[in-house]
Amino acid sequence: MISFFVVVLTLSVSIALLGYYVIEHDIFRRTERKVLNDLKVARMVYTGEIDRIGQGLRLVPPDGDLEELRHRLDLHYLRYVPAAAFASLRSDLARLAAADGRARGGTRRMSPEELDLLPGDFAGKRRIQIKATPMAGPTEREVLDYVMAKEYVVPVTGEAGRVDGVLYGGRIVNRDYTFVDRIRDLVYSRELYRGKPVGTVTIFQDDVRISTNVLDENGQRAIGTRVSAQVYEKVVKEGQVWHDRAFVVTDWYKTAYEPIRDIEGEVIGILYVGTLEQPFSDTARQILLIFLAAVGAATVIAVLFSFVLAGALSKPLTQVVHASECLASGDWGCQVNANTSIKDINSMAEAFNAMAIGLKERQESLRVSNEKLAAMNKSYVDLIGFVAHELKGILASAVMNAYAVRDGYLGMVNFKQRKALDSVARNLDYLDATVKKFLNLGRVERGELEVHKTTLNLKKDVFDASMHSLAAISLRKKLDISNEIDPSLDVQADADLMQIVANNLVSNAIKYSPDAGRISVTARPINGKVEVDVYNDSTPISEEQRARLFQKFSRLDSPETKKVKGTGLGLYITKQIIERHGGSIRVEPREHGNSFVFQIERN
Repeated sequence: MISFFVVVLTLSVSIALLGYYVIEHDIFRRTERKVLNDLKVARMVYTGEIDRIGQGLRLVPPDGDLEELRHRLDLHYLRYVPAAAFASLRSDLARLAAADGRARGGTRRMSPEELDLLPGDFAGKRRIQIKATPMAGPTEREVLDYVMAKEYVVPVTGEAGRVDGVLYGGRIVNRDYTFVDRIRDLVYSRELYRGKPVGTVTIFQDDVRISTNVLDENGQRAIGTRVSAQVYEKVVKEGQVWHDRAFVVTDWYKTAYEPIRDIEGEVIGILYVGTLEQPFSDTARQILLIFLAAVGAATVIAVLFSFVLAGALSKPLTQVVHASECLASGDWGCQVNANTSIKDINSMAEAFNAMAIGLKERQESLRVSNEKLAAMNKSYVDLIGFVAHELKGILASAVMNAYAVRDGYLGMVNFKQRKALDSVARNLDYLDATVKKFLNLGRVERGELEVHKTTLNLKKDVFDASMHSLAAISLRKKLDISNEIDPSLDVQADADLMQIVANNLVSNAIKYSPDAGRISVTARPINGKVEVDVYNDSTPISEEQRARLFQKFSRLDSPETKKVKGTGLGLYITKQIIERHGGSIRVEPREHGNSFVFQIERN
């Protein structure tokens, strides 16, 4: 049943993961494609607005009432500049049209001075306060002075195609909500989801929202908020389209951004469209829950079926197990039911019953054979006892005679006889040695270190010698290595073993120190012992690493250790030697390195 359940569970999980992938891929990928299409529609509407201005200007006579025409064309400004005043043109679009005589439209930035000269009092004239926005880059600006304008220029030509003047007009984009609302109504209508707009459209000047229907936490248009630093880097600085999920003021949206460029190709703003992610997430979650519920129900049914099937299989098998236990206990008459609903189980039961009958017959045959063997074995043992008893007497007599000959009781022993007896003695010695070797096979090799303590000068006899032997390596790394141990400090230790300790610690310090690093060895008396400190510059060792530093075959997993070859035995051996001397060793991380500190008995 457990095996069946594992198979069903594996299939269910696989199907669930596949379903999640399909839902994720279908819904969210489709949403991403829709957002990109919405961005294309927004761009078409945006450029269509500029073309609409141009169509109106082509129908306007330059000598007419421009103010009345401006109102009729629903423009924020409309000007006619004759050729004699071209030098005063502030519009880059107008200057290009005056120079080459071609009509053109586009987006441009307008200075505060030019904005103040525009007629009337409309929302776009009000300065926009820049607001702090999560995920936006740092800025010192507080107010947005410049504005963006959608503008079209129509040159007025005279005789011989000469440009006599230019007629240009446009609308200020800042706080002009007509455009963004028109795109929203066209693409998304005014649909709300839990009180939040499903679709939003925004125009940015640089990274600041100047026209939008994105709402802030107070339900107001989020004018003055800024785009995220990630989007700003991609769209404004690199001039590329960016589309992904993004946190827009208060909620997550599936978004698309593209740059708005002026007539010279410089990115001066961003056109944005976004679809609220929550409806799609909720839809995907609901579909996934329904899918998982279906998979879960199928799993439960499969498990119940497996339970019934397992019961049908296990009951007759349990009977076979009980019958086998009866056979094991010596009850050779056990039989099992061979009439079940499963054909294969019936065949197994019939085979078991036949086996039980055969075992019973064989057991009876074995009983008879064993009785015969017992009788034969008794005769054999009696024979061996008799032979052994007879050989024992003969052997005792032979041994007695051998001793008598060796000791001269039967006469003097000549040279050859003595030589033969010496051979027997040597064989006996060899036998003794062989026995001892076999006895030694039972001993366990403990690996004990034999410590022979003598008086050693810690500076001269131990660490000076170690540093001298490793001087070539430290010189190659340009290390500042110093032995600052008091020359008067003596210790009680094994000279050879202490040299191994010094070599291991100094060698490790050299290996793991950076080039031009510092290594210092100091010592101080403490409580009848000497505490030695071997310091080197390196990355401080963490507490987790310190716990396994002195273990056998243990090496730290860090960039420094990966560069250095080693077996992980040096510190382990060092620890064993120090402890055999009755001392202890530890590592202490410092601000710029590590110190290996050990204590040993003072002289």
